Amino acid sequence: MHAFDLGLPARDGGLTHVIDKGLGPRAWEDVLETSGEYIDIVKLGWGTGYVTPNLQRKLEVLRGKRVVIGGTFLEAVWTQGKLDEYKRWLGELGLTHVEVSDGVIDLPREEKLALIEEFAREFTVLSEVGSKDPDVVYAPYQWVEWIKEELDAGAWKVITEARESGNAGIFHKSGEMRTGLIDEIVHDIELDNLMFEAPTKGAQAWFIRKFGPGVHLGNIPPEEVIPLETLRRGLRADTFKEVLLGDGATSS
Repeated sequence: MHAFDLGLPARDGGLTHVIDKGLGPRAWEDVLETSGEYIDIVKLGWGTGYVTPNLQRKLEVLRGKRVVIGGTFLEAVWTQGKLDEYKRWLGELGLTHVEVSDGVIDLPREEKLALIEEFAREFTVLSEVGSKDPDVVYAPYQWVEWIKEELDAGAWKVITEARESGNAGIFHKSGEMRTGLIDEIVHDIELDNLMFEAPTKGAQAWFIRKFGPGVHLGNIPPEEVIPLETLRRGLRADTFKEVLLGDGATSS
């Protein structure tokens, strides 16, 4: 309870998906102490979970949070033919979520959909659409088709690729948002089924202005969780008018 009440309405929805690049247990204790109530999902980026020596201790600190290992690692697992071993390892770690992506390797569509369906029998699946290669640009209709297929295959949420640098997938190589692509995606896909990677403040503010504070945002650095929450509540100039003054999102 705050000592001072501004009279703001409670925020309704909006998952915050945080990318972890290798923080230790004590660092996560600090993050959770200040930001924990605003963090919904923690992604152990790429293969960081595999090379972290004290992973079990870290997961103990994160107990109660939905933790997922980055999809790039599953792509590595697939190339090595270690899917069954990976499932066992996730079970030993106590993880209930898994990310399925094809942002690095050339994974046949049928194979990716089969992976989503297979993992969805035992885990909550977040799938990811879009290439990590800034030079690879897919047409909007392809994004829409693939997202629909992956939801039908059993994905809980579909993540739109942006990389942690914000220069691929739903962003141009220059870092500019592909706004037309976003419009086409949300025209055909229910907003609640989507999670937009938004590693920069500019992208976060754009999505909140466009779709409101309940939009699901991913690849948020741990130190940006509190700043993002102020954007969601209109307590920052970037979203003040739309959220705090009730001008509303421009589209939904």
